[in-house]
Amino acid sequence: MYTKITRSGGRQYLQLVEGYRNEEGKVRHRVVANLGRLEDLNPAKLDPLINGLNRAIGRSDNTAFPVEIESSKAYGNVFALHELWKDLGLDRALGRAMRSGRRKIEADALVRAMVFNRLCDPMSKLGCLRWLDTVAMPEMPAKVEHHHLLRAMDALMDNVDRVEAELARQIRPLVDRDLTVVFYDLTTVRIHGEGEVDDDIRAYGMNKETGGIARQFVLGVVQTAEGLPLMHTVHPGNVAETKTLQAMLATVLKRFPIERVILVADRGLLSLDNIDALTSLAEQGGRTLEFILAVPARRYSDLVETFRDMAFDETGLAEDRFAGHRLIVAHDPLRAAEQGDRRRARIAELDAMAEKMVGKLDAQDAGKTAKGRRASDRGAYSRFTRAVAEAELTRFLKADLNADRFSWSADEDAIAQAELFDGKLALITNAPDLSPAEAVARYKGLADIERGFRVLKSDIEIAPVHHRLPDRIRAHAMICFLALVLYRVMRMRLKAKGHSASPRTALDLLERIQQHVARIGPTAKTTITRQQPEQLDLFEALDLKTPA
Repeated sequence: MYTKITRSGGRQYLQLVEGYRNEEGKVRHRVVANLGRLEDLNPAKLDPLINGLNRAIGRSDNTAFPVEIESSKAYGNVFALHELWKDLGLDRALGRAMRSGRRKIEADALVRAMVFNRLCDPMSKLGCLRWLDTVAMPEMPAKVEHHHLLRAMDALMDNVDRVEAELARQIRPLVDRDLTVVFYDLTTVRIHGEGEVDDDIRAYGMNKETGGIARQFVLGVVQTAEGLPLMHTVHPGNVAETKTLQAMLATVLKRFPIERVILVADRGLLSLDNIDALTSLAEQGGRTLEFILAVPARRYSDLVETFRDMAFDETGLAEDRFAGHRLIVAHDPLRAAEQGDRRRARIAELDAMAEKMVGKLDAQDAGKTAKGRRASDRGAYSRFTRAVAEAELTRFLKADLNADRFSWSADEDAIAQAELFDGKLALITNAPDLSPAEAVARYKGLADIERGFRVLKSDIEIAPVHHRLPDRIRAHAMICFLALVLYRVMRMRLKAKGHSASPRTALDLLERIQQHVARIGPTAKTTITRQQPEQLDLFEALDLKTPA
């Protein structure tokens, strides 16, 4: 069927013509409809017919109006995160925990938006507003202002106990009940601001990122061996790490009723008090609570004789007893040699520096003068001790401050004792059935939580924090923790499917799927960018439906 223009009496007519075969099998044509004089036809008369035909086969309406693109916003990344959010049940968790008839803002939707912002384009709360204008966020309020985001953070903290309980309920099915290795570590998060408020958690302490003193708070994260974050803790910036362990573990046991827990933690969390407390917790509730804790270097002096008598097997492992528990030591000869050579080289450099200063002092005493300031024994002492302190070698090189002339000595016993500890990792555990190799492997899995902290500080940009009120700081930490949960689940799913993309790369690729709003006359049409094969592969690897 087709259209045909015919002429008759000097006029042109538009006809709808159909082709068919007659009984003899020959092709013939017949007029199905006369549409009228060509000069009398206009879009207003033809569009209803054309649109009816288009609708019959599922096409868009035809129109004489131009197509105008009103907006183009990123869609694929926030769509994927929204589907993952629902798949993990976080929408139900926050909806139940933050439901309130008095609140006139959709607090759970605003919290979700701030979480997605940390993953897609981390900004301040004002920056988050600008970002929301560039994305087609599913199920968002029509209008969002800065004070709405702050009120949503306040609502999060008003219901923090319920929120954390609901989150634990959603995460609990993902945790193995038979054996769970729980990793715990802390990091420091820098905070801007000089003022003081009541119950301030901003305190000055040694910052792990800068290596100097900074105003900060301390963030603890608990995760499983598979890399799934379970919970987080927030502490004042000057808290001692050992003081955070017992309360954290009691909370884990309360929220996640698993039969056996093996706690893996780093050197800063080991103290004899903690070991006693962990042993006491293990005897409560009929559960098995075990730990693998690294021995801090400051306690190695208690192990000199033990290390000296240790015999390592062919894999570099040995076992003994310390503080009433199993002591497992892993020895890496190559690393030990590197550490020893590096230390000896630094000591040799300082020896050469000291010999040079002695030569200059002796030359002055012999009446030989040199350009520059006159050397003195007191000045030599000052320069040498400062250089030794900066090299962190005060245990091995000592200046004789009681001598009349500048002199120094190397403590060979201290050097030999340090070499005894080179290349060694010492662990304490009360797990009876873990082999030394298994215990070391479990501890090395702690590196994954360090990667999580790097994600928090790089991709999610948890620091620096500009909030002033303690609860706003805690809300910021929880929002970043929720972002970390989504990031890790994405990583786990991509890894399980053998996909090489990182969550960051995946979100950048999905961001290219845009939602367009086109206006055709009085009608607005919403459509999305055609999805490319690599984007479809990502949705499949993440076990998420594709946008329609």
